[in-house]
Amino acid sequence: TVKRRVVFMFSGQGAQYVNMARDLYRSEPGFREDIDTCAKHLKGHMDINLVDLLFPKGDEDLTPEELKAASAVINQTNYAQPALFAVEYATARLWMSWGIKPWTMIGHSIGEYPAACLAGVMPLESALALVAARGRLMQGQPSGDMMAVPIPAEQTKPYLVDGVSIAAVNSPSRCVVAGPKEAVDAMAKKLDDDEIDCT
Repeated sequence: TVKRRVVFMFSGQGAQYVNMARDLYRSEPGFREDIDTCAKHLKGHMDINLVDLLFPKGDEDLTPEELKAASAVINQTNYAQPALFAVEYATARLWMSWGIKPWTMIGHSIGEYPAACLAGVMPLESALALVAARGRLMQGQPSGDMMAVPIPAEQTKPYLVDGVSIAAVNSPSRCVVAGPKEAVDAMAKKLDDDEIDCT
C-alpha cells in the first residue's frame, strides 16, 4: 500500500448554507459535541444560538419561504463566519477521530482560523471570540462587490474605475478587484467591451 499525505483545506465565506452538515450533527456524536461546544463558546458573542442558525427547525425541513428567510440570516457575514468556522472545525475533528490525520492544513480567509486552531496556534475559545469579532466588524462595513478578473494585475490596472482596487492577486494571470457595486459593475462593462469575461 502507498501512504499518501493528507492536506486539510478550509474554505472561505460563501460556502455556508442552511442545514449544512445537519446529517453529521444527527448521526455523529463527536461532531455534534464539537458543534455544541462551539455554540456554548459563542453565546456571549452572537445574538443567535449557533445550532439554531445552522438548523433553524432542527430535523424538520423548511418551507421555501422559511429557507429564504433563514438563508438571508446565515449569509450575513457576522453569522456566516462563526457558522463556517464551527462546521469546518467539527468536520476536521471528525475526520481526525476516524484516523485521517492531516500532514498540513491551509485555509482561505475565514478558513485560516479553524486551520490555525486545529494546528494548536490558538485555543478554541479564543479562536471563536476572534472569528465572531471579525464577522461583526466586517458586517459593519459598507457593502460592495468583488470580481474575479482572468488577466494579470498589471493588465487589470487600466480597467480600474474610481472606487475599485485590486483586492487579491491569485496567480500571475488572475486577480480579484473590489469596490462599491456600481463601480464594480462599471468596470465589468469595460472588461466586457474588450471581451474579457469576469466573474
